[in-house]
Amino acid sequence: MNRQFYQTILLAIAMDPQKLVNLLDQIEHNYEPALVELYDYYVNVVYSVSYQVLENKQDAEEVTQDVFLRIWNKSALYNPDKGRFLNWLLTMTRRIAIDNLRRKQRVSQVSNPISLDEKEYLWETALIYDDLSDLQRMLASALQELPTDYRDAIQLAYFRGMTHTEISEHLNKPLGTIKSHIRQGMEKLRTVWISTEQT
Repeated sequence: MNRQFYQTILLAIAMDPQKLVNLLDQIEHNYEPALVELYDYYVNVVYSVSYQVLENKQDAEEVTQDVFLRIWNKSALYNPDKGRFLNWLLTMTRRIAIDNLRRKQRVSQVSNPISLDEKEYLWETALIYDDLSDLQRMLASALQELPTDYRDAIQLAYFRGMTHTEISEHLNKPLGTIKSHIRQGMEKLRTVWISTEQT
């Protein structure tokens, strides 16, 4: 796991849900400053996920712009009843990046396309504690204290941007179990965040 993963977790537990709802409502009504604010908040994690898939700075920047353009045009497609906004955002980012990668492979007539699931280094790098903030170190410690099933589900959801259904299939576990593991694990991490905020 790398710094981008911990940044993603921080975004997931720190964003005020009501503020997010307000921003998305304003975007739906074509209020550009709301998109700018949303962009500033999420651009780094969107770019990071894009870059991990594409391994090309210019392509990652193009995907990042495409993601936020889609939010501008289709923000109403996000349904909070179906999951967190960050999950939706990362899933969309990953799919757009993979589509971009496959399109370039077709143009280049590559005979052996890259399998992202086989190239684990596209998703994980060594964790360097010296580069982490105190809160990130606390989150890293809290993650290690979670049951392995919880930790695996959270990593797949927030680092790979997989949907709950994809995680269920990947881990060969019931969808309800996966949702429960992610919810309970994130509640524990949120407790770490709240306790830190109060100190």
